[in-house]
Amino acid sequence: MTTLLLPQPNRIFKPPLVVPNQRLGKPYRLPVISAVSGQQLVASGEVRAVEPREAKTLVSSEGYVLLDVRPSWEREKAHVKGSLHVPLFVEDPDNGPITLLKKWIHLGYIGLWTGQRFTMFNDEFTLQVVEAFPDKKSKVLVACGEGLRSLMAISKLHREGYKSLGWLTGGFNRATEGDFPEIEGPEELRFATIGGASYYFLKLLVLLPNFGKESR
Repeated sequence: MTTLLLPQPNRIFKPPLVVPNQRLGKPYRLPVISAVSGQQLVASGEVRAVEPREAKTLVSSEGYVLLDVRPSWEREKAHVKGSLHVPLFVEDPDNGPITLLKKWIHLGYIGLWTGQRFTMFNDEFTLQVVEAFPDKKSKVLVACGEGLRSLMAISKLHREGYKSLGWLTGGFNRATEGDFPEIEGPEELRFATIGGASYYFLKLLVLLPNFGKESR
């Protein structure tokens, strides 16, 4: 009989650092560093994978709060009413020579097509979530546009001590009409991540079938 040995995630432990924080009104204990990824947490069952069609039930019946970690420009297009917004990434305000060069390269290769801006990690992400959910037993359903940024977010929050986490599988891009009770914003929720030239290309693809029916 062959025994299958699964690789165990590497963990790096360092003593926790306690720093003063005026906003919380008490010392803030920085999380222990761990190499466990969000994908590993979902695969192991430590974080609950939630399909978009199941999200409404979790929020209304099981006490989960929806945490939207998309940047502000995506959320402004469309968001679930009542969801909490703490962006994992924010626009990089630096306009130094090296950063400006990076921004131009980003614009040429990514920005013009996707509409995504040149971003950086939100250094206060974990702290802002702690301010919103001081109780580490809080049930939090983490979501983004495609499910990748939310995987990074749940890894950070799990390290912080939150153990009742959910992950919106595939993000809002997979949401269909009726998955969430009420949407605010000018766009469909599933299209809010799309911008730049790809947005107009998508609109053209949506309109073409209707145009073909009308011309018959």
